[in-house]
Order: sequence, then structure tokens, then C-alpha cells
Amino acid sequence: MREYELEVLEQYHIDVESTRKIRGAFFCDTDLGVMVLREMRVSEQRALYFYMICKHLEESGYANVDTIMPTAEGTFLSTSRDGRHYVLKKWYPGNECDVKNERDILSAVRNLAQLHRMLHWHDMCELEGKEPVVPPCGGNLQDIFARHNQELKKVRKYVRSQPVKHEFEELFLKNFDQMHEQAAAATEKLKESGYGRLYQEALENRTLVHGDYNYHNIILMKNEIATTNFEKARLDIQISDFVYFMRKVMEKQRWKPELGRKMLAAYTQVRPLSDAEKEYICIRLSYPEKFWKTVNHYYLSSKSWIPVKMVEKLQQTITETAEKRSFLEKIFTFLL
Repeated sequence: MREYELEVLEQYHIDVESTRKIRGAFFCDTDLGVMVLREMRVSEQRALYFYMICKHLEESGYANVDTIMPTAEGTFLSTSRDGRHYVLKKWYPGNECDVKNERDILSAVRNLAQLHRMLHWHDMCELEGKEPVVPPCGGNLQDIFARHNQELKKVRKYVRSQPVKHEFEELFLKNFDQMHEQAAAATEKLKESGYGRLYQEALENRTLVHGDYNYHNIILMKNEIATTNFEKARLDIQISDFVYFMRKVMEKQRWKPELGRKMLAAYTQVRPLSDAEKEYICIRLSYPEKFWKTVNHYYLSSKSWIPVKMVEKLQQTITETAEKRSFLEKIFTFLL
């Protein structure tokens, strides 16, 4: 560890026994347990927000979160001599969730449901002597879908105008109608669904989502689970975390219906789902988000040379479409 980073650790009321470098951070063995020192380019107010979420979870009975440690001066960011900001967070020895291991997956789902029972923003979280924190709010999905649909059309117009078309562009045009039809259908179903009420209730009840619930942020220990990195937490419909995690898992598991049923059952055992929430899951998964993301990345990048990997990724999203459709028909038959 460099000298000025050691100086950062001196800003805390801890005794550091040893340090070791990991990608983008340092593990620190301290008298208070294992911690991680990480550079973070956020404001003090934003760091306070992360602290308050984790502190609230700890006080609600969920202790295994990467709570930021305050400095000796009571701030949540420490500063090095070169002006960089750091946070020191609790950390946990264990392994990341293996998205190819069913036991890990179902444990992570039950853990998420338990977190959702506690993730509510309350005024009681406000700290004396600190400015009130206003949590960010997730965008309206109807607006997001509509914007994505327009972006897909914009890309099609651009690609059509090119005199010479690369393999990626030919593949995109060949499959555009099918994918845009799915996007438009999901958008229309969203308008007709109970989404608007769910979204409004989430804002009124001040329910929080983790915002980035993936295998990197789930640490499985011997008999417990830790959840880390709440940097994308916001007010939103909580089941959106489940949709994100299920999509990540199913892309690795080739959209296996039986595993999908088990994931839904594991979640509802801890936190029952309403019909509107189940409908929301189905609509979110039916939207060709990965196709849009791949195409949008192409449009925003240099087009003089298109990597083979990008072509392969686009082909993969198209191939997965049939598998995902079959999955949704088997899991959400009553909604399709």
C-alpha cells in the first residue's frame, strides 16, 4: 500500500494489522475485522446515503452489509493528499454467488426477498447534525420503454443509410422487425397492466431497491449471506431487483423453466408476490432489453471497425429470444 493510502487509514479509529491489494481496492485486516478501502468518486452526501441504507438494514436485523465506517472526524469520505476520496467499508470472507449452482441461486433469491422486507426509506434514518438525504427515484418504465423503441428506430434509419453494411448491420436489419415487434408488444402490455399503480405505491411507500443485485454483490459464507455495493439503490418497484437477477441467471442457464419456477417459489416463500408483480416480471423479461443494449452500444461507438465479439453478442441475443419466449409461456401461462 502506498504511503498516502496508509495516511488515509490513519483518519479512522482502527488498528490496521495488514493490507493486501485487490482490483481497485485494498483488503484491510483490522481490530474490527476485515474491511475494504476503496476509492469512491461521490459526494459526502451521497456516501452518507449509502451509510444510512446499510445502517438501517443492520438495525432491522440484517447485519451482513458493507456499511461505510465513519472517520475519526465523523465524515464518511476520507481524503488522500492528492485529493482522492475513499471509503472504508465492512467486508466478509466468502465466495461470490455461483449462477450455475442452483443452491447458490435459490439462497440468493431468498436473501433478496428478505432484504426487500426491510428496504424502506424512513425519516428515522436521518442522522442528527447531518443534512436530510433525499433518495434518488427510478425512472418510469413506460417512458424508458418508449425511449428505447425510438432509439431502435433511429439506429435502423442510420443503418439503412449506409452504402456498405457490415455483418453486424445486416444481422440487425434482418431481425429488426421481429425484435421491435416484441418491444412494442411489451410496451403496450405495460400500459395496460397494473404497473402504474405499482410504481406509484413504491414512491408513496418509499420502497428501495438494491439496484445492482448480481452475483458479484452476493457473498456466500458458511451459514450466512452478505449483500454489498448499494451504490445504485433508489426508490422503485422492488421486484425489479428480482427481474434483473433472474435475467442474469437465465442467460447463463439457457432459460430453464424448472429453475425459473424454483426461483419464484423461493422468493414468494419469504415475500409473497401480487398478481400485478408477477405480471410486471413477465413484461420486463419479455422486452428485448439485451438486444436494445447491444444495438445502442454499436450506435454510440466507432463504426469504422465492428468487433467480431459484438456480432456474436447480437446473434446470441437473437438466438436467446426463442428460448426466453418458451420460458415465459411455461412460467407465466396465465399472463400471455
